[in-house]
Amino acid sequence: MDTRPFRSVLYIPGSKERALEKATTLAADAIIFDLEDAVAIDEKARARVLLAETLQSHDYGTRAKLVRINALSSQWGREDLEVIASARPEAILLPKVDEAAHVEELAQLLDARPETAETRIWAMMESPLGVMNALAIARAPRMAGFIMGTNDLAKDMGCRFRPDRLPLMSALQLPLIAAKAAGIVAVDGVYNAFKDEDGLRAECEQGRDMGFDGKTLIHPLQLAIANEVFSPSVSEIDLAKRQIEAFDAATARGEGVAVVDGKIVENLHIVTAKQILAKAEAIAELTE
Repeated sequence: MDTRPFRSVLYIPGSKERALEKATTLAADAIIFDLEDAVAIDEKARARVLLAETLQSHDYGTRAKLVRINALSSQWGREDLEVIASARPEAILLPKVDEAAHVEELAQLLDARPETAETRIWAMMESPLGVMNALAIARAPRMAGFIMGTNDLAKDMGCRFRPDRLPLMSALQLPLIAAKAAGIVAVDGVYNAFKDEDGLRAECEQGRDMGFDGKTLIHPLQLAIANEVFSPSVSEIDLAKRQIEAFDAATARGEGVAVVDGKIVENLHIVTAKQILAKAEAIAELTE
């Protein structure tokens, strides 16, 4: 599993030169350079060339770089891949993944190109069939992560948007569990009302508590909240350190458990504590 933080994953239209430039300075952990939904049909040919040139000429630092191509079944997908391959993309985000065969097809195309030997695959989980096939998709070749496509999921399921997202909960949890089982990253879907800070915070907190690694975002204004919510808090870091210290002391005494703040601390809690500290350290490195 990629150990970099994926707290904030920002969509950037591949056709917008100014947005591509600005993205080099934004506090996003990852960027989705979008050639699919964010690009009009008559702009797709120009956008793929612009994006390939930009990726080769601009420095996006430590940000993870995902290129969302059009579906391979569309009239644009294979040409997207043909042009973008020259930029040696870090990862291709494949939309409309219904089954593992879709990922396998892309993996074979990448295998045939020496310039994409190291390119990983991420999958948009945005259909009921994709959700039901999540574990097989997560285990497919080159897979590195899931992006939840909640707008498409809601449309295909015919469910209503609610602040608690209860109608979508099973569709969110199944791919999340599959991603955890396969050891890949899982990123929550977008929050559409980009000026609604309270709503965004609540949905980020819900996704964090469920176990998602971060949140996909549609506007730079959403970055600060996502980064804050998906970062370990000062109190969480302090507790993790005290748990490790107490458990080490208990182990030295020949004991299997420790007690911190009136609660039992076992080895499984130490695994979580170390993960928290490792994430905090990785985030700190981004700001150095």
